Amino acid sequence: MFFEIVSLIAVGFCWGGTNPIIRRNSKNIVKVEASSAIGQFFLDLKYLATNIWYVLPWLVNQSGSVIYFLTLQSTDLTLSVPLANSLTFVFTAIVSWILEEKLLKKRTIIGVILILLGTFLCCWDKF
Repeated sequence: MFFEIVSLIAVGFCWGGTNPIIRRNSKNIVKVEASSAIGQFFLDLKYLATNIWYVLPWLVNQSGSVIYFLTLQSTDLTLSVPLANSLTFVFTAIVSWILEEKLLKKRTIIGVILILLGTFLCCWDKF
């Protein structure tokens, strides 16, 4: 059970830790313009596929999905879903705070604490 919890924490980190990085590294996509919708789609796709600072975090994010899929085979869904998804929000808040170098709002800090408390209670209940 310990390995599964560590795996789900890794999933939360892979998902939540990369979300702000992906968002930050895809901001310049609005500068890509084409004359048609199909042309715009392919230019956007080309921009994202050739932007290494977008592709690397995206691959880490997708590896979190692979870990999640493999962990679901041996973990109770009532533990895996809340644990991975709630920790995604926690890691997103922390990495956003680090990247933007702004203090977290009081409500965000309270939300992170409540998420961690609820996650702890879910894990505690399963032991």
